[in-house]
Amino acid sequence: MSVPQPGPNREPTRERARWTVVTPARSLVPLVLAVGAVGLVLHLLQGILLPFVIAAVTAYVCAPLIDWVMARTRLPRWPVALCVLALLMGAAALLVLLGLPVLLGQAQSLVTDLHGAVADLMRALIGKHSVHVLGSTLDAERVSDQIVGALQHWTNGGQLLTVIGWGAAAAFGFMLVWVLMGYFLVDAPAIASGLRWLVPPGRRALAEQVWQELDPILRRYFVGVAVVVAYATTAAYLGLELLLGLHHALALALLTGVLEVIPVIGPLAAAVVAGLVAVEQAATARDIWAYVGYAVVLRLSIDQLVGPIVLGSAARLHPVVVIFCFLAGGALFGIVGMILAVPIALLVKMTLSVLYREAP
Repeated sequence: MSVPQPGPNREPTRERARWTVVTPARSLVPLVLAVGAVGLVLHLLQGILLPFVIAAVTAYVCAPLIDWVMARTRLPRWPVALCVLALLMGAAALLVLLGLPVLLGQAQSLVTDLHGAVADLMRALIGKHSVHVLGSTLDAERVSDQIVGALQHWTNGGQLLTVIGWGAAAAFGFMLVWVLMGYFLVDAPAIASGLRWLVPPGRRALAEQVWQELDPILRRYFVGVAVVVAYATTAAYLGLELLLGLHHALALALLTGVLEVIPVIGPLAAAVVAGLVAVEQAATARDIWAYVGYAVVLRLSIDQLVGPIVLGSAARLHPVVVIFCFLAGGALFGIVGMILAVPIALLVKMTLSVLYREAP
């Protein structure tokens, strides 16, 4: 009887067996513990993680461009990374120049005559006559007085200082994003090596295989996010310019697309800014209701149609799973959770796929 000799054809078989024969309970315990640890850290640090997440995701998306330029030009990484950073900062500056005057103009108009703006909105919605609601008679002036009084009471209660604090934190976070992005772009290989070092030596082969399968899918997901942003910008411009005929439609559309990257808060801020412009330019209640209809259709098309389909297809996740990930991530971890919800779901899926050797 001949004894099988070790040779080049034996190693792949042995490697496949090592990945195939896995005790599910033994393999899932570290995964569950790791996911739980990551969730706990995200929950405790969610207040400071947003700039890091934005900078890291942007650097990850730009990494193939930097590698391509380095391969073509034979330049070191740092000058190419700094050029990419300069291009990103230029695009952000252009957006600020286009959108900031519109935002400041609407804010100044609102602060200068808050009661008049609210009264105009109420008169456009309910007209000059009175309406009866639950036994109370309301008209535009009375509703305006109640709304303005509630806002004044809210600001007098110390909430204005909270809003100012949020604004200062947002300004600091905006500057921090660019500093962190520079580090992530320039030192990406060293940061990746550090993350590999955090994995226990006995699990590094598994982590490497998971990352090899996760990397292309994750990039397709972020490309899907870019598609959603492009759709939001285009749809907003068509609605604001062609349907509603608002001034500054291009700036408002660009603002809508960029803010779409920030879940919940971004779309809400874009809708408020565009709504202020629409109310200011509205001649009748029909114009205001037309904007409300546009805003509802835009949000439904993004949240329930384009977003789940595009992101689910790019990430190989069912649209229902994508919707659940966004909602669960936002409920548990806020904005950071909504940004990282789908990538974490993909990480778990790819890890289980590698452990069980099933097709992703």
